Amino acid sequence: MTGTRRPTRRDYVAWRTATTRWRDDDAYGHLNNATYYELFDTAVNAHLYEATGLDVRALPQIGVVAETSCRYFREIGFPRPVEMGLVVDRLGTSSVIYRIGLFQGEDDEAAAEGRFVHVYVDNTHGPGRRPVTPVPPEIRAAVEPLVRTSDEA
Repeated sequence: MTGTRRPTRRDYVAWRTATTRWRDDDAYGHLNNATYYELFDTAVNAHLYEATGLDVRALPQIGVVAETSCRYFREIGFPRPVEMGLVVDRLGTSSVIYRIGLFQGEDDEAAAEGRFVHVYVDNTHGPGRRPVTPVPPEIRAAVEPLVRTSDEA
């Protein structure tokens, strides 16, 4: 993550917009915590589908989520759309670490930022999947343009 500094739009490389739904809000009138994680998952996997042109679930190696977290900065919710910024902090041998910023409205500072770690495992042998190396070439090609070092932010 970016430490204590609140991330801004310039910290992210790829963008997509999600429509919020009435059911996304919790009893307190703001986006339910679980929905933030759904947005993170959608931002990452939609990028992979679009950038590779493949059904990433059918590859011999698939990315499984090994870690997620979220830092909340301000409330967001229905009915306004959410802009999701995506960047790769680390492209490793068998894993990818993403950061996803959520923005609503014209605010330049993120309302929330997620950390999302994919570890690539063998998709051909069912349960008990083991990490594989390297990250599939199709995935590597799709995420390399998203890699940004802290010096570039």
